[in-house]
Amino acid sequence: MAEFLTIGEPMAVFAAEDLDASLVDAQRFHKFLAGAELNVAIGVSRLGHSADYISAVGADPFGQYITKAIAKAGVGTRYLSQSDHFWTGFYLKQRVSQGDPATYYFRKNSAAANFDQKNLDQIDFTGVKVAHLSGIFAALSANDLNVLKDLTQRLLARQILVTFDPNLRPALWASRQQMIDTTNELARQANIVMPGIGEGEILMGSRDPNEIADFYLQQSDVTQAVIVKLGPDGALIKQRDGHQQVVTGFHVASVVDTVGAGDGFAVGLISGLIEGHTLSESVKRGCAIGALAVTSPGDNDGYPTPSELAQFYAAQAALSE
Repeated sequence: MAEFLTIGEPMAVFAAEDLDASLVDAQRFHKFLAGAELNVAIGVSRLGHSADYISAVGADPFGQYITKAIAKAGVGTRYLSQSDHFWTGFYLKQRVSQGDPATYYFRKNSAAANFDQKNLDQIDFTGVKVAHLSGIFAALSANDLNVLKDLTQRLLARQILVTFDPNLRPALWASRQQMIDTTNELARQANIVMPGIGEGEILMGSRDPNEIADFYLQQSDVTQAVIVKLGPDGALIKQRDGHQQVVTGFHVASVVDTVGAGDGFAVGLISGLIEGHTLSESVKRGCAIGALAVTSPGDNDGYPTPSELAQFYAAQAALSE
């Protein structure tokens, strides 16, 4: 029994240590644990909440490393199956002095892409307060899209809060249009949708935060709130009841790696909601953890413990005095 549940593809990432070298020229790499939804589970666990992760890995060194690392992070592995027929995905990530790093994936036909839908029958939903889904798992295969739809219906039937991050990965989709249509279809079944400005432009044709929010609120009655991420500037909250608010973000002195910032935002939002904070307070926490995430090289290394989060808030308050 866990407070938080998510499904995704876990991977090993080899992050380059050579600054601004291309992935072709980089010589030194450091291995980290990765996977967008897994990042969220690790962050929620680090803040003291129980989390279960649903996925599959191969019977290979990467799969063994991932299983061991997930358990060490305090995330439940009882729904992490091992396949003797498919391999574990991994990817390479560039190290850059500014901007988003280049990445290259090795994940086609992975164990996670061939997740057995019957494994959903093993899940104990008792006590689950929030479930987090993203468009990445759906992009892995037609099989996983069906799995995600099945899981979503099981969650909604039990009145478990469902959050959805589009998490667009164009390289994983057969076409741009399929990515747009499927991602928007999945968003219709989420209680809270959290796109970024760039994602909104791709998915519905506008960079205007209000227009993005309205698009997802008007898609279905299931969606009760849309949170449009504005990067360092914060986030726009727009709710079905008409409440609207811009929550200001946090600026950091040095950006090491932008990967994992969006997942960090989800960590803050979800952990705040689990603890009973208001939506705006939870979004503020999301902005804080998103800011912390960009200060570390690993995808989830910058996610804080409760004491580290308190220290960050105190430091930011001191700067504003």
